[in-house]
Amino acid sequence: MSIEPNYQQFLDNLSVAVFVVDEQRRFVHINPAGEVLMAVSRTKVLGTPIQHYCREEDDAHNVLLQASKDGNQYTKRKASWYIHNGEQLTVDYTVTPLNDDGSLIIEVTPLDRLLRINREESLISAQETTRSLVRSMAHEIKNPLGGIRGAAQLLARELPTADLQEFTDIIIEEVDRLRNLVDRMLGPRRLPNMAGVNAHEVLQHVAKLISPELGDHIKLVKDYDPSIPEFPADREQLIQSLLNIISNAMQALNESEAGSGTITLRTRIQRQFTIGRVHHKLVCRIDIIDDGPGIPQDIAEDIFYPMITGRAEGTGLGLSISQNLIQQHHGLIECDSHPGRTQFSIYLPLEQPHAA
Repeated sequence: MSIEPNYQQFLDNLSVAVFVVDEQRRFVHINPAGEVLMAVSRTKVLGTPIQHYCREEDDAHNVLLQASKDGNQYTKRKASWYIHNGEQLTVDYTVTPLNDDGSLIIEVTPLDRLLRINREESLISAQETTRSLVRSMAHEIKNPLGGIRGAAQLLARELPTADLQEFTDIIIEEVDRLRNLVDRMLGPRRLPNMAGVNAHEVLQHVAKLISPELGDHIKLVKDYDPSIPEFPADREQLIQSLLNIISNAMQALNESEAGSGTITLRTRIQRQFTIGRVHHKLVCRIDIIDDGPGIPQDIAEDIFYPMITGRAEGTGLGLSISQNLIQQHHGLIECDSHPGRTQFSIYLPLEQPHAA
């Protein structure tokens, strides 16, 4: 079977991925959008079975055979495809028989980007709601704390003996501790001081800061993309965000059964990337990856909220503060975690919206 030149040109101009397969489920044609989706070249896949390059966990191959035999069109929503490079895709696809020889045309619409945008919007909205709630609670908490502290100071002056001041000192110290905790929940109070920042210089500085704590049992791997240019950011806030995440990775490895592991610092360029609803031509992605036990599933969706932590001695504020700092840069932090691999990805636009 072959595709007529006019039809081939029409298919190649479509933005949706299109595969044409023969009765043996071998590629007859794949358009440029399909090449991008599958991360393959047309010349490589033509004449080879489609199942060599993508598969589903269910009996999708048998369904293709049945569609070819019966001549019926069908559509599948939110299917999980595993392509040849190990990547997982979420797609909608429609299978349409072409003619009586059993050939099929498969139209594929990737959903990962749309799902990610929706997930990010939900995360950003939830973070904003949480920050508003925390601000309101902080105001209601700090006002009576100030009154308690002032009353304790006045009471200390009226006490007949100095040894009784030990109790008013405890009150004052505990009030100060609670006020500091509330301030930490509120996060940074100043806007980022934007200036040209080199991501790798910042990562090298962070690596130097944590090197005394790594010891011999934690290995630090650096995988940098040297093509990433400087971009506007607040260097100190970026360092603080990275330290919070990397410190969590080190603690996870220290508390693992092996008590050791590897932390990878990786940088990449993301092109035509959307954060929330804002489209960016170029984004710097910084990945912090560890091979520890992973984040408990019962808190994995909530780790960026204040006071959520999987450790008994943790405060649950580090990731919340990091997310807040990065969002002030119009960026975002995402996390993907399962046993043996936890990856935090920081996305930072190379051009800030107000600068453009």
